Amino acid sequence: MIAAAPEMEICGMRSLRLFIGIALAAATSVFAIGSAQAEETFTFRIKSDYQYKVQVAFFSQSRNFVWPGPGRAFSLDDSQTQSFPLQCRSGEEICYGAWVTGDGSETWGVGPKNDQSCKKCCFVCGDGDMSPVLTLSE
Repeated sequence: MIAAAPEMEICGMRSLRLFIGIALAAATSVFAIGSAQAEETFTFRIKSDYQYKVQVAFFSQSRNFVWPGPGRAFSLDDSQTQSFPLQCRSGEEICYGAWVTGDGSETWGVGPKNDQSCKKCCFVCGDGDMSPVLTLSE
C-alpha cells in the first residue's frame, strides 16, 4: 500500500496537468472567437449610364482594405446593373470609387484613390444586405 501511493500521486499530477492544458486551450479558443468580428456580405449594385467604360473599386473606411485588391478595379463595360458582393466585417463602412477607364477624367464616389468627398456613396456592412442601384452618369 505504501508503494502504491507514489504511483497514484504521479497519475494524479498527470491528470491535473492534462486538465489544466485542456482548460487553457478551451479558454484561449473562446477568447479568440469572441474577439473576432463577424463576417458579413454586403452587395453594391452599380449601373453605368456613362458613354465610356468605367472602373469601380470599394474602399473600407474602417481599415486599410480595398476590393477587389490594391491597384485593381472591377470593370463596368455596359449599362446593365452589376452586383458586387463583398465579404466585410460587421459595422465596417465601405465607400465606392469609380472613374472613366484609362484617364480618370470623370469620377464618382470617393474616386480612384479614395480621396474625394461624396454624398450617399458609403454604406455600413451589416446594415442591410445591399445598396440601392447606384447609377453613374454625366
